[in-house]
Amino acid sequence: MAIALSVNLNKIALLRNSREGNFPDLIEHAETCIAAGVQGITVHPRPDQRHIRPDDCRHLTQLITPLSDIEFNIEGNPFEGAQGSYPGFMELVLASMPDQATLVPDGQSQLTSDHGFDLKTSGKRLAPIIAQLKNEGIRVSLFMDPDLEQIALAKQIGADRIELYTGPFAKAYAEGQPLPIFNQHVAAAQYATGLGLEVNAGHDLNLANMTLYRHLPGLAEVSIGHALTVDSIAMGMTTAIGCYLSLCAVGE
Repeated sequence: MAIALSVNLNKIALLRNSREGNFPDLIEHAETCIAAGVQGITVHPRPDQRHIRPDDCRHLTQLITPLSDIEFNIEGNPFEGAQGSYPGFMELVLASMPDQATLVPDGQSQLTSDHGFDLKTSGKRLAPIIAQLKNEGIRVSLFMDPDLEQIALAKQIGADRIELYTGPFAKAYAEGQPLPIFNQHVAAAQYATGLGLEVNAGHDLNLANMTLYRHLPGLAEVSIGHALTVDSIAMGMTTAIGCYLSLCAVGE
């Protein structure tokens, strides 16, 4: 079964925000991704609005909602409240009504997401948030490390999916020693699917390391942004997306 490819547009928004105006146009790039055959669009709005802004989420909702075969995924920290023109993560998600909300424990000082949830400390706070999102028909995925105990807690508090944090795997792959961490992810994925959780993955996946990671058992979806954007500079977005889709077609 093919792995769904969801393209993260944060870097397109970051480039746009480096100048006044709307160039590059985020929605046009989303349309290019969709026309090229991706299964989803991902954004990760943050309170500092350094890339994705609240209006981007609203415009993407208008674009994607009529498209039954395209998933809209909004990821971020569910505990982030309103700041200035940022309405708060939960308010933004509930206004946008994406197909999936990926909850991530990133702080405002982080350059990017770099660890999964510790559900021993945050599980009780997350449980009612997960219930609220699911009551609205929004699938909930939790950003997680390949820790079996933590994955069991994700199931207990009601998550539909986990997204395995692949940063350490990507680093190990680049250093030529990917198998120890990849095998941890295999065990985590098998354990999660055995519990009835679906498995997503994301962070620093690219055309090189996806040749291995695409074989993760039960992998439903990958979210790729940074590497795909860089590849698009070299080869064009439509060609780059085609390369990633070919890797995601494993098993077909």
